[in-house]
Amino acid sequence: QVQLVESGGGFVQPGDSLRASCVAAGFTFSTSALGWFRQTPGKEREFVSAISSTGDTTYVANSVKGRFTISRDNAKNTVYLQMNSLKPEDTAVYYCAASSKAGVIITHAHAYDYWGQGTQVTVSS
Repeated sequence: QVQLVESGGGFVQPGDSLRASCVAAGFTFSTSALGWFRQTPGKEREFVSAISSTGDTTYVANSVKGRFTISRDNAKNTVYLQMNSLKPEDTAVYYCAASSKAGVIITHAHAYDYWGQGTQVTVSS
């Protein structure tokens, strides 16, 4: 059974940091491209960051460039999203996603095969 379980969200003040984690099971994690998306009520899911199966290549959306970093630990079947200098506009439910396509960066939500349940990040003073 495929599972992606996010954690690490929370309620923080502007300028604070959080690290979201996503632990995977039920598929071959080490050959899967991974991504993070976020969504607020009434809006479409927005791409945040992606990482290739080997971790050699990463890509982040312009809205979070310089503040967010994606990484993965294939030995732990875990992908991370380090979020620094958080802003109120970063408030959203954050989802991790996995694709069976190896060696690529995927920015489109429809190209992912598996999704987690999401973790809430709220940034407010």
